Amino acid sequence: MTFDPETATFLIAGPVRIHPRVLRAMSMSSLNHRGDYFHGVVREIRELLPVAFGTTGHQVILTGSGSSGLEAMYSSLLPREGRVLVLSNGNFGERSDQIVRRYATHVTTLTAPWGQPIAPEAVRLELEKGDVSAVCVVHNETSVGLTNDLAAISSEVRRAGSPLLLVDGISAVAGIPIQIREWGIDALVGGPQKGLAAPAGLALVHLSDRAVAALHPGSFYLDLKAHLKPLEKNDTPWTPAVPLFLALREALLLLKEEGLDHRLAKTHRLAEATRAGVDALGLTLFPVRSHASDTVTAIRNPEGMGDPELRKVLEREYNILVQGGQGALAGQIFRIGHMGIADWPDLLVTFAALERILGKAGRRPTPGAGVRAVVDHMP
Repeated sequence: MTFDPETATFLIAGPVRIHPRVLRAMSMSSLNHRGDYFHGVVREIRELLPVAFGTTGHQVILTGSGSSGLEAMYSSLLPREGRVLVLSNGNFGERSDQIVRRYATHVTTLTAPWGQPIAPEAVRLELEKGDVSAVCVVHNETSVGLTNDLAAISSEVRRAGSPLLLVDGISAVAGIPIQIREWGIDALVGGPQKGLAAPAGLALVHLSDRAVAALHPGSFYLDLKAHLKPLEKNDTPWTPAVPLFLALREALLLLKEEGLDHRLAKTHRLAEATRAGVDALGLTLFPVRSHASDTVTAIRNPEGMGDPELRKVLEREYNILVQGGQGALAGQIFRIGHMGIADWPDLLVTFAALERILGKAGRRPTPGAGVRAVVDHMP
């Protein structure tokens, strides 16, 4: 079978599969991005964004990938004085560290091994040393399929008093519960191409009142303060990616129709089913199970089987796309994404194919065990 992107079972860790309604929405003829129609689109997006973030507030739409949202957040908010504490336990934690060091002079990086959560106790000890003005953390580390305990980490930040809490929530928004106000999050970046199931190429930033008061010039194009004022009139400071705005509006409408709680619950159930399927096939999760992500499952490659024997066979022979490892984990793990509009048929065909591949390789999983594990979690 030749891989066909239009008909493939598409389960990478993002961008995710896009609903036909969203695809149709972005295929509209060219629009005047300074005209009334597009201003109406921006107004609708602003009205719908609280559905995704779970709260109202100051919310910005940037033309640029999720990394642009991170750079906008850090360049516009990292304080001029004091230390910045970066929490890193994966590829995206390392990316945040690299961006932060472009804009801050005094940076402390608190690390945990990939696959292990950031310990709130370690955060507390670092904060107790004093002089920390901002804490930067990845909520959901897709590179290792792990969710950090943001509630506990945020509690330590609040205990410390004044540090800003800046969160990479790119693969968490609309996929993992986030209590922005309750946890005292000052800025959070979301990515439409993950839980929202919209195309990549935009970044969403939620800001608290305290964060808005702390904004200062940093990057020119990604200056968050420069974006907030035009948004009051449903406008953008620079030329926006109009088709992506149209797609985002439709994806948000789909989320509103479904309900955020329903999507979160479904994503969790798909994750539980995936983990059960992994166990049934005799495979092993990469991260600590207690912190395994609900949006992407990272699985160790069986001994003696790398990407050519597993992931590439899924793609070439079964038209199923899953993702490999990043950085030091390349060739050691594969990752199954189950966020956005992923559904039960996606998991059923994937685990049937995985069983067949393992069987041909002499691994001899119990016939039908993976599929049965998934079925047992279906509603």
